Amino acid sequence: MGITVEQREGSTAIRLEGIIDISSAAELKTVLMDALNPGKAVHVSFAESADLDITAFQLLWAADREARASGAGLAPAGQVPDRILNTLKDAGIETFPFLI
Repeated sequence: MGITVEQREGSTAIRLEGIIDISSAAELKTVLMDALNPGKAVHVSFAESADLDITAFQLLWAADREARASGAGLAPAGQVPDRILNTLKDAGIETFPFLI
């Protein structure tokens, strides 16, 4: 469980598994920053995520801003599960550019 990275030709796939919280924040930050390169697509899969805490959402938000500024592509891989979207809504976040 945790964070898995797969490098592909012109893209990076990041898979978040289990609970992604403060204990995995440093790893998630490193993975996201390493993956964001101009002109390169980054796809984040939430299919196997049990839950994300606010730290994970903050890192994804910052990565989304960085991707937009640098010309990198950052997008969810497939549909974001309702359990992840509901966590955002429960926190009072109705708009999250990367996910919603």
